[in-house]
Amino acid sequence: MLILGIETSCDETAAAIVEAAKRQGVPVISYDRLIRNADVDLYISFDNVRVGEMQARYLLERAPEGNYVLIGGAPTDNNAHMLREGQMKVLKPAIDSGKIRIVADQWAREWSPNEALKHTENALTQANNRVAAVVASNDGTAGGVVQALEEQGLAGRVLVSGQDADLAALQRIVEGKQTMTVYKPIKQLAERAAEAAVKLARGERVETNGVVNNGKKDVPSILLEPIVVDKENVVQTVVKDGFHKLEDIYRNVPRDRWPRIETSAAGD
Repeated sequence: MLILGIETSCDETAAAIVEAAKRQGVPVISYDRLIRNADVDLYISFDNVRVGEMQARYLLERAPEGNYVLIGGAPTDNNAHMLREGQMKVLKPAIDSGKIRIVADQWAREWSPNEALKHTENALTQANNRVAAVVASNDGTAGGVVQALEEQGLAGRVLVSGQDADLAALQRIVEGKQTMTVYKPIKQLAERAAEAAVKLARGERVETNGVVNNGKKDVPSILLEPIVVDKENVVQTVVKDGFHKLEDIYRNVPRDRWPRIETSAAGD
């Protein structure tokens, strides 16, 4: 049994590994990232198209008009393209109606926060700082976006999305600098992958809830549901799960502004 979670700019490399495993009769699971153009048996991940939809919808509901900036992830990463697919599903009707205008659409190589910073600086210059929202595809790029906004005194005034529920992003959210993130419980993903691996190794049927085409085949897929996180539900989600501690998230916030919760909910 082979579980591959490969983040690579070379589809051929990943596909070659899959091909070698298949020649030996070894089932292959594509974990988190879809391996393209390869005969994988199963893909398991959070629904990345859904993540993109969540990011865009959250911002659009709060800023239904104005200038938008799109900061994608690594153009070589299939996940980045799936996120953009979901984002555009939500944004396109508003773009077509003229309610929002995309003033910059850039990709951050290797998901680099510094690339996101530079792209956002350029977008702000071109738009004379008149930007309503930035759809940043993950929390790392959101960090670069927020840094650019801070330089112009716009942090907290421009909506910013993210994903991964990174600690730094959660700190920005409770400080009011980043608007939201999307939480993907890693434990759930790992457990489902392990269960599927055992079944495949035994030749048993694995229950799936979708298919995703990887350029070679429609891959049976287990697509898990992500969770939107903002300052209103951070305690009920990432803190409750023990993903991050309350005191770490609120480290930069005065104690009298911390939420009142039961000790057990704070992970103490």
